Amino acid sequence: MSMDMLSTDQLYHKFLECTGVSTDTRRITSDCLFVALKGASFDGNQFARQALEAGARYALVDDPAIADSDARCLLVADSLTALQDLARHHRQTLTFPVIGLTGSNGKTTTKELIAAVLSKKYRTYATVGNLNNHIGVPLTLLALNEQHEIAVIEMGANHQKEIELLCSIAQPTHGLITNVGKAHLEGFGGIEGVRKGKGELYDYLAQHGRTVFINSRDKTLMAMYRERLKSLRSETVFAETIFYPAVDASSQPVELLQESPVVVYRDPEGREVTTHLPGRYNFDNMTAALAIGDYFGISPEESNRAVADYNPTNNRSQVITKGTNTVLLDAYNANPSSMAAAIRQFAATPASRKAVILGDMYELGNESEAEHAALGKLIAESKFDLVILAGKDMHYALEFLPKAYYFPDKFSLHNWLMDHPMTDTYILVKGSRGMSLETVVPFI
Repeated sequence: MSMDMLSTDQLYHKFLECTGVSTDTRRITSDCLFVALKGASFDGNQFARQALEAGARYALVDDPAIADSDARCLLVADSLTALQDLARHHRQTLTFPVIGLTGSNGKTTTKELIAAVLSKKYRTYATVGNLNNHIGVPLTLLALNEQHEIAVIEMGANHQKEIELLCSIAQPTHGLITNVGKAHLEGFGGIEGVRKGKGELYDYLAQHGRTVFINSRDKTLMAMYRERLKSLRSETVFAETIFYPAVDASSQPVELLQESPVVVYRDPEGREVTTHLPGRYNFDNMTAALAIGDYFGISPEESNRAVADYNPTNNRSQVITKGTNTVLLDAYNANPSSMAAAIRQFAATPASRKAVILGDMYELGNESEAEHAALGKLIAESKFDLVILAGKDMHYALEFLPKAYYFPDKFSLHNWLMDHPMTDTYILVKGSRGMSLETVVPFI
């Protein structure tokens, strides 16, 4: 083939011939576009031929030697940049609303709840799993087509300027930040860095005159919103600002009624709604979904039904029955903010016997020792019947927990659980994704 590199416009015409996009040779579908990405320990260019043999229509590569070996290889200067530019180009052809959301905690659950509510009226597409980074967001956008009527795009970040990049690709028409907490402190450079990084979504929405949804009960988000109004002064900012939970003269706000074992709330019309999700932190996620549903014309009855029916199966806030035990599995992610919220919530939940199985919180950098020690103090104050800690940094929590069981690795934890079966116990299992604490559930 010619060694000329394709422009974004030329690449887009090739993309339109394809049935989808894949960056993984294990997930090749007939006539898809394979994008050869590079990582610290792999070079996707080396798998281009394998992808083509598996049924890909084209392979996007940035190695001239690979491109020269097969006419179906499309040469670009950098495959990742080309993927992002392709997604940005495709986004500009879409005319329906695109809702962008980010935050330290609750992104995926809120995304799923919003999608469930909007699906009652619209053909809705939402980020699959946690494809929420500089690769996942482009892949999500490229999965959208004229059959969709609205999209919900989750945007994750572990350093400043990442949300800014993702906004430039996704170009959200509406957006919200779930909260700002102590997540990815190492990458963001502390809590102020987190606040600035997440706030890049507000910046984009304000600068482009788009609509923002803001949790009026969150003091940090309200302060960030006011800061943007002040910094932009008289310039046109957000097209609309929707505060939730909304209160008007004719109704009451959405009200949290009870949290054991799952959230029960009363809507503005007085209807009681029982959900499958535990915790006040999930109540805030629900009110976001209800507010967005109301904004887009979903009836309260339909919105309530969607929230009530949502049952997570992704290691996030799952309530699992194991014999006479009830397990609250929240093992997809953990940081100081989400861990503290989960522990306080769990401590306030009535149960005759309560146990916690907690794993390391990752990406805290120099703050790891102090944050794990602070967590130990909070656990001690909560007076659980049984405390089990796992991971190398959890030993910092032991200063306040002399009676806790500590395991530096999961193998020894699994063995201990098998030798010490629990009964009639309410158990919180939570840790960072890298701990994979969902693996303890079969041993409970």
